[in-house]
Amino acid sequence: MTLTQLEIFSKLAELKNFTLTAQQLNISQSAISHALKSLEKKWETQLFYRNNNEVELTAAGQGLLPYVNEMLNVSTIIHQQVMDLKGFKTGSLRIGSFGASSSNVLLPLILENFSRKYPEVEVLIFEGTDKEVLQWIDERKVDLGFVVLPESRFDTFAVLEDIFVALIPKHLPIAQQSAVKLEELMDYPFILTNAGSQNHVLELFRAAQLTPQVKYHLSQILSILNMVNSNAAVSIVADLSLDQNILQLYPNIVKRPLSPNIKRSIGLAVKNKQQMTPITKAFIEIATQL
Repeated sequence: MTLTQLEIFSKLAELKNFTLTAQQLNISQSAISHALKSLEKKWETQLFYRNNNEVELTAAGQGLLPYVNEMLNVSTIIHQQVMDLKGFKTGSLRIGSFGASSSNVLLPLILENFSRKYPEVEVLIFEGTDKEVLQWIDERKVDLGFVVLPESRFDTFAVLEDIFVALIPKHLPIAQQSAVKLEELMDYPFILTNAGSQNHVLELFRAAQLTPQVKYHLSQILSILNMVNSNAAVSIVADLSLDQNILQLYPNIVKRPLSPNIKRSIGLAVKNKQQMTPITKAFIEIATQL
């Protein structure tokens, strides 16, 4: 059993396709088949169901995958520790990011400083919902990810606090107020974000025992802005997802804080802080100094 065989097993489990796996690992499909046969012979169990070029993990394969990923993670830690001792700040960093708040605002700020200090490090960004980011951290698909705190499943590091704001067409009476209450949004069609803050917006309404008139489900902040700007509906989004320069392009929208003001804390999470690579530690140190 070699690390190369384990890497092939892990990558094929992720991509479920021989051709894509061969392309990403820059090896032949026959090499992949040979590595799998060697592992299955070594472990005396079938790891994948094969359907021509496509594969699916067997129950045994699903059970072994987390341990394989743990071994690959330890191997990465060892390699980066050795490189760090030699003074080489190289390697890669995989980051899980949810929604516009982390992707459009936080990441550029952090990466500007990080890339200046570690120009040789390759940064890979995986974007998804908050639930997907949590799953990626658990499966070690990413080295760390942005999360809404508290998050008890992982080791976390607070970065900053954010608030939720209402986006309102400026012709509505409530747009003249300095802040709006949740119940004041009940009379209008509502746009529910499908991005990272969806569950948190729904929880705001549940806690207040209110049910918004959800008419639209949108994932992109620009789509939400366009709909509000055309007087179609109101919405609630995380303030960090909004860039003031972008808002200037939508003259028919006003942004108002909620009353009472509702905050959320955003942080970074890792599966185990004792197993962080030097590069991961460096990124967190920079992020928490914002």
